[in-house]
Amino acid sequence: MAEVDKNALDVQINDKKIQEANERARHETIAGEMKQSDKIICMLEERQKQDIKNLNKAVIEFQQNFQKPETRREFDLSDPHALKKSTPARLSDNDPRCTISGLQKFLGEDLNHDQRVKFQKEQSREWSLQQQRDWKNALADQKFAEDLHDKNRIDLDQKAMELQRIDVETRRAVCAATKDFNRIQAEECAERKRLEKRQEEEDNVAEISNLLQGDLLSENPEQAASSFGRHRVITDRWKGMNQDQLMAIRYIQQQQVLEKLRLQEEERQRNAEWDRQRIQTARAQLLFERHQQRLNRELRKTLDNTNAELSQEQKSRKIYLQEEVYSNFPTGQYFTQFNTISR
Repeated sequence: MAEVDKNALDVQINDKKIQEANERARHETIAGEMKQSDKIICMLEERQKQDIKNLNKAVIEFQQNFQKPETRREFDLSDPHALKKSTPARLSDNDPRCTISGLQKFLGEDLNHDQRVKFQKEQSREWSLQQQRDWKNALADQKFAEDLHDKNRIDLDQKAMELQRIDVETRRAVCAATKDFNRIQAEECAERKRLEKRQEEEDNVAEISNLLQGDLLSENPEQAASSFGRHRVITDRWKGMNQDQLMAIRYIQQQQVLEKLRLQEEERQRNAEWDRQRIQTARAQLLFERHQQRLNRELRKTLDNTNAELSQEQKSRKIYLQEEVYSNFPTGQYFTQFNTISR
């Protein structure tokens, strides 16, 4: 009956457990990297949505501030309040629409015609210059906002590319470590198979030697062995063990001791190598996580600064609109000149 090598089975079980633990650690590392990549993609998509939202908001504000329906050239043709805004039949005695047939004004009574015409031309010129200044300021503000938006987009894209580059380098390092680990495992497996083959050859040689030196061919005194077991002998046939047998037993015992010491040394070296690789992997992972956290903090800080600058610019623009653009409100005297007579 063949004897089971328990130590070899324990070594195989231990190797299989170590391989499963490494495979599980590799899957966990890949899953963490996939989560990190998904997080970066979600952040980029959220940033793109926010940029589109801000751009649409800026376009709507520009249309509301500088492209109002009242500023169009043909607005007077489709103005729903045209009748309310139209001039009454007569404003005053100096109304130029008062003809002779209306008996509201007679020839020679218009004494302020030149002064009125001059004032109207001057007022039209001022209005035109003011509109040109407002338009230039609006274009300058829009260009500044677009330049700032493009600059922020470029900075964020560069940081995203840097994160992607770090992710690719990390994947390459993990692949290289996995490749080295597989190579070491293959070498150990080849060495184990070679040792097993050599042991099998030694066992075959020993078996052949035993057959050649057996009772049938060599008439060995071991024929005195009892049928109840090799540890029992037939006393009337056994003459004792010879010197060669004793030397063979001592040699086999010595070989077993050396083999056990060699296996223990290999196990110790293998465990030390595994510990070293596990420590290096954990250290690399810790450094990568720290670097990733530092990049996230820098990105968050940059976004906060950008938001603060945009908030300050919006506040300044609002103050400018309230104090500079919309500061000329009509007074009560302007409205008192309408509806002063019955016609």
